[in-house]
Amino acid sequence: MSTTENNAPWTAGRVLGWATDDFRKRGLPAPRLEAELLLAHVIGCPRLELYTGHDRPLTREELDGFRAAVTRRRGGEPATYICGVKEFWSLELEVTGDVLVPRPDTETLVEACLERLDDGPVLDLATGSGCVAIALASERPSITLDATEISSAACAVARRNVERHGLAERVAVFEGDLFRPLPADRRYRAIVSNPPYVRDAEIDGLAPEVRREPRLALAGGPDGLDVIRRILAEAPGHLLPGGVLLIELDPRQAEVVADELGPLALGVNGTIARDLAGRERVVVFEVG
Repeated sequence: MSTTENNAPWTAGRVLGWATDDFRKRGLPAPRLEAELLLAHVIGCPRLELYTGHDRPLTREELDGFRAAVTRRRGGEPATYICGVKEFWSLELEVTGDVLVPRPDTETLVEACLERLDDGPVLDLATGSGCVAIALASERPSITLDATEISSAACAVARRNVERHGLAERVAVFEGDLFRPLPADRRYRAIVSNPPYVRDAEIDGLAPEVRREPRLALAGGPDGLDVIRRILAEAPGHLLPGGVLLIELDPRQAEVVADELGPLALGVNGTIARDLAGRERVVVFEVG
């Protein structure tokens, strides 16, 4: 890609068309959207400005930067990692290769928690980028949150996101495995988690960009329930009376967690919240 081809300049609209066609031929799921995200990132403008500025010629530096971004995407790197940011709950978050990419499905976890909680301390297990904790804190000024994360690199990302949104006084990020880094006497009105829940044998069959995400945040053991079982077993010792436990999972796991594993550990059946696509996405346990 040179600055001009057949004496025609490479405008924003023209490079978008080229990249969209390229991504479509490679079978990427949202070729136009991804091309727009990458170009907006490279030239440093909101994505909507690409529509009003489609005739704008790109500079040599911008063309080189866009070509490099397209090459990375061709190699299977998620567009979110290339851009370094992702919107979740209408909040812009820093996202690196050290954390899972926040997904719309996880907003179901936030919604289900907000429906059941107005205030009080909340715990977010396996926080990753901090997206769930930050969304909850942004919606409920009366909520304080602790968030734990086993990956030190992910903890650093979560802490930067907390600072980015001015929530450091109400959201604390602890490095460690699930409940381990918390003070022994700390109790919560709600515990939320989007834990690793992918079956180990299924990871290699995931989309290439998903396989680029941290395996530690994906792999849930042979049946995908190893971490969920631990959360169910340990949660009662960290919940206040009348507390709530909410867990995101694979829709295929929802019934067994709600009706079998949860009652064994907690003594109550769970209720299931569905995501926007109607899939069973979150199990909620209201512990008396």
